[in-house]
Amino acid sequence: MALRMWASSTANALRISRASSSHLSPAFSLSRCFSTVLDGLKYASSHEWVKPEGAVATIGITDHAQDHLGEVVFVELPEAGGSVSQGSSFGAVESVKATSDVNSPISGEIVEVNTKLTETPGLINSSPYEGGWMIKVKPSSPSELESLLGPKEYTKFCEEEDAAH
Repeated sequence: MALRMWASSTANALRISRASSSHLSPAFSLSRCFSTVLDGLKYASSHEWVKPEGAVATIGITDHAQDHLGEVVFVELPEAGGSVSQGSSFGAVESVKATSDVNSPISGEIVEVNTKLTETPGLINSSPYEGGWMIKVKPSSPSELESLLGPKEYTKFCEEEDAAH
């Protein structure tokens, strides 16, 4: 999501680990940034995740992204029925630290929007991979999933990105 993150080094040092839910695939933590990365998901270098589930894929921002943003106070989402393109913005997340565009990791038709985020945007912080999902998409190019990072590649990407900052 081409995060425009303005997190202080102090905030980065205070990150806490998130436990995975038992009904999701096992998680492992990033060694440097303590964010949870789940198996079974694909990740974009712009810090969005995709969970393919049959003909539909669920999309949200990663634990790493929400951690950098801090407390999420507002979420802007598109309407169901619209379309998204891989790498293009479909919404925004506003936190106490920053406002960041959210880019779609895949192209397709939006079939559902998480309307709970309108009233409870903090679900992105407390449950980025479950209650904090953003949109569900019917992929138009399923092969785009192959261009995304797996859990181990995303973990390494985040470690390298954090080491550079």
